[in-house]
Amino acid sequence: MNTGKKNITTSPCVRNCCLNDKDVCLGCFRHINEIIGWQSFTEQEKLAILVSCTNRKIDHESRMS
Repeated sequence: MNTGKKNITTSPCVRNCCLNDKDVCLGCFRHINEIIGWQSFTEQEKLAILVSCTNRKIDHESRMS
């Protein structure tokens, strides 16, 4: 059934999956639960996840330098 709502937030997946010890992908920086549930999240939830991904990536890069 089409509700007329359009998913505008695309998955941040970069097809380079490698999980760290905290189950966070080092390609897109989503937690495994965020990857698995992506299709069921609302647009607002997806946007919040993308913010978390950005923060995780920044944190990861700061620890690598």
